[in-house]
Amino acid sequence: MSIVKIMQRRQVVIPKELFDSLQLNVGDYLEVKLNDGKLEYIPKELVDRDEWYGSPQGKKAIAMALREIKTGKGKEFATVEELIADLDS
Repeated sequence: MSIVKIMQRRQVVIPKELFDSLQLNVGDYLEVKLNDGKLEYIPKELVDRDEWYGSPQGKKAIAMALREIKTGKGKEFATVEELIADLDS
């Protein structure tokens, strides 16, 4: 277990052994969540939108969405408010 100190501007240093074991690099992104009163840091990779659309994952997601629309699984909304209400439900 490592103990770290919160520095000025709320900065926290990730201990080297954890940094290395997660294969993090300077400039990487971390998502920060509050989970049962504990901070949780999750490594994230940001992908350029243009790159994602051409990637196998992006092509698969787009194909699946188009199939759902063709089979009638897509929904139509008359107003933005209807869409928001559906998303909130």
